[in-house]
Amino acid sequence: MHRSWHTALVVAVVVLAGCTGGTPGVTDGGESPVPSTSSTATSSTTQQPAPEGTMEIHFINVGQSASTLIIGPTGETMLIDTGDFRTDGEHVLSYLKEHDIDRIDHLVVTHNDADHIGGNAAVIEYLETEGEGVGAVYDPGIAASTQTYEAYLDAVEEYDVTLYEVREGDDLPFEGVDTRVLGPPDPYLDVDGRNENGIVLHLTFRQTSFLHTGDAEERQEEYLVEEYGESLNATIFKAGHHGSDSSSSSELLDLVSPEVAVISSAYDSQYGHPHEVVLERLAERSIPAYWTATHGTVVMETNGSAVTVKTQAQAPTDPLAIRDSDPVEPGTTTPLEQHAVITAVGGSVQTVTPTATSTPAITDGGSDPGALELVEVHADAEGNDRENLNDEYLVFENTGDTELDLSGWTVEDAADHIYTVPEGTTLEPGAQITVHTGSGSDTATDLYWGASAPVWNNGGDTVTVRAEDETIVLQEEYN
Repeated sequence: MHRSWHTALVVAVVVLAGCTGGTPGVTDGGESPVPSTSSTATSSTTQQPAPEGTMEIHFINVGQSASTLIIGPTGETMLIDTGDFRTDGEHVLSYLKEHDIDRIDHLVVTHNDADHIGGNAAVIEYLETEGEGVGAVYDPGIAASTQTYEAYLDAVEEYDVTLYEVREGDDLPFEGVDTRVLGPPDPYLDVDGRNENGIVLHLTFRQTSFLHTGDAEERQEEYLVEEYGESLNATIFKAGHHGSDSSSSSELLDLVSPEVAVISSAYDSQYGHPHEVVLERLAERSIPAYWTATHGTVVMETNGSAVTVKTQAQAPTDPLAIRDSDPVEPGTTTPLEQHAVITAVGGSVQTVTPTATSTPAITDGGSDPGALELVEVHADAEGNDRENLNDEYLVFENTGDTELDLSGWTVEDAADHIYTVPEGTTLEPGAQITVHTGSGSDTATDLYWGASAPVWNNGGDTVTVRAEDETIVLQEEYN
């Protein structure tokens, strides 16, 4: 990567921008990279062992725009894009504050269109003046002749934030996550436009992975297909260019083969996003789709072998029925509810869609989920809670007469931290099992959440256990 500093630009055009390609009044800037004064490229794929813990991917509902927050297993944070210039980062900033995010270790700018960098200046200013700052900014290096772009670079300069110009193969050191930079190539693709030369990221955490192509269109997608082939495979795919028919091609989808896709655009998009042809491609491949316009903010949390999907609203995931629901306005603070669980079974990934029910059901071949009891909550670990995570634990007991199959069941607290019980976990009548917050090797009597910080509040919390079909098996408060 190339360490870069801002130099003054003369901007004569008022921004009217979006990811539409050729919007009047906006120039692509050609191959005019962010000025670079030195090179520190490490051109290598980040290969590092995945630590215990979870990775969270937050697709923030920002309307006709995009912003994705990722929290890694060690607590490091990555923010990919910051929303539209017309809201000046309002929705993104509110979301960061709501979730007590006071530092962004990696701010990734997929490309410099104003509907992707609209909150860059505001986010940098807030974190540098009221938070713990921004670790580094990663930019593809193609300039934009807009006031939004100028304000972003001014903030980088004012607060002396490290700015890297990124290319395919550069090292983005996101702790605990194998992070590959797949674009833009060096040299840039010989096409006009920032969309086709944006930053493309492939993130892998144990058995789960995520592909983010920004606003890549036909030419860059062709390059990705030709260059990377089956290594593009990912569990989670963010549909390119807000669901535009210029992106998410059949060839790309066949190689990515995702278990779930997320689309970020407005309900009444002036561009018609998501386009029907893209929805048809997803439907043909039986890929469930989450749309921020109807599901609201979408959060996916994975322990490396299972992905829990939470949304603000329960809406269709059938791509062809995706519009058959009411809109969720950006900035809505409706609490998240679990929508589905994607679990790894025998090396494959299966999506489990919950069914609504108001009373406990008899499942698992006649075993009674209601027989599971919470017999102990040990929230206050000895000494420093953060340094003794395995002394924070819950103890459950099967008080029934038949074996309980706990595979795919989830345990969660009031703050939406979720643990998914591994496949093959059973509990005999009268037996107990302990769920420790920290890391370790699972046994028949002890399970390990793998969290990087305490989960259970010493002063009181709510323990909720759900069966694989979303039925609430147990819900208890403690003080």
